[in-house]
Amino acid sequence: MTARELSGIGPLFDALRGAGYTVVGPTVRDEAIVLAELDSPGDLPHGWGVTLSPGGYRIHRRDDGAAFAHAAGPQSWKPFLHRSRVKLWEADRTSGGFTVREPEPERPRLAFLGVRPCDLRAIAMQDRVLMGGDHIDPSYANRRRDNFIVAVNCTEPGETCFCASMGTGPSAGPGYDLALTELADAGEPRYMVDIGTEAGRTVMDDLRPPSARPEDVERARTEVAAAADRMGRRMPPPAALHDLMATTLDARRWDDVAERCLSCGNCTMVCPTCFCTRVTDTTDLTGDHAERWQLWDSCFDRDYSHLHGGDVRASARSRYRQWLTHKVGTWHDQFGSSGCVGCGRCIVWCPVGIDITEEIAALQDEAATAPPADPARPPDARP
Repeated sequence: MTARELSGIGPLFDALRGAGYTVVGPTVRDEAIVLAELDSPGDLPHGWGVTLSPGGYRIHRRDDGAAFAHAAGPQSWKPFLHRSRVKLWEADRTSGGFTVREPEPERPRLAFLGVRPCDLRAIAMQDRVLMGGDHIDPSYANRRRDNFIVAVNCTEPGETCFCASMGTGPSAGPGYDLALTELADAGEPRYMVDIGTEAGRTVMDDLRPPSARPEDVERARTEVAAAADRMGRRMPPPAALHDLMATTLDARRWDDVAERCLSCGNCTMVCPTCFCTRVTDTTDLTGDHAERWQLWDSCFDRDYSHLHGGDVRASARSRYRQWLTHKVGTWHDQFGSSGCVGCGRCIVWCPVGIDITEEIAALQDEAATAPPADPARPPDARP
């Protein structure tokens, strides 16, 4: 398929707005690059980059006008699809009983501009969890139904990124309508465009951009390939992670991380694939009006595992172990892949800088030096 070239992002932005889409993309706000509704291409973070570290995030000025030369920020696209608060129904007492109403479904027409490859894979994982089985989340399905996705191949990985070792980047996989590779030159950036769907082809045919020059296509491919070698972190292959999690349930490292973990749940809130929710019922002071809401929840919350008689996972040790072993281990058994896409957000937005790649490496080292396990001894299940 022949790549096209856009001399700027403006024509594509206008075409999406003209097609009735609300365009959501990265922008600078409160000293961070966040995702929000965009009014114009000028809202994009032209000339801004980021510096990342465990527990640290800073934006900085670049020497060019690139709009997408920054690593993952504090948000993924999850809040725009898997809403943090969803009203399921409300009820009012009447003289004859109760009147129950369900809210009108939200069906926004959203165009996501600037979806990084790791986040593109995360959206596919959320699709699998929330729409791919017998039990479909109607709120998610309604918001996901009419999206247009413009992915951006990664040429500027961050210090905490490791998507290459997770097989989710730096080149965008399937699921996009259009995929851009940004070439930042002295003037306005240029974009090599790959078409992924008929919807994407329709937009490009309307814009009629020229075919990209072979030398520019080769440059784009080279810059994306080079990004894989500049990742700030690495992880073992997913299959090795699955086996490691199953054989280190009683590792001493879980005690070490528990001494640092605050059980705040930040890692689950910023993670683009965490999907857990709870349901809560509320009433007004009179008892005449009641509402049921679905809210995001976290396995780091003690009440998340509460059963009659007590909490299943009462310690930080057990909660961190549950999160990590599910994310990169038993997720394979449920959904056929790892639940981690290598975006590094959990590292950056952990208040104490716990590094998932460091924890995995420590578990590997401990497993390599540990004596053979006694098959008659059950794994440690301390709460």
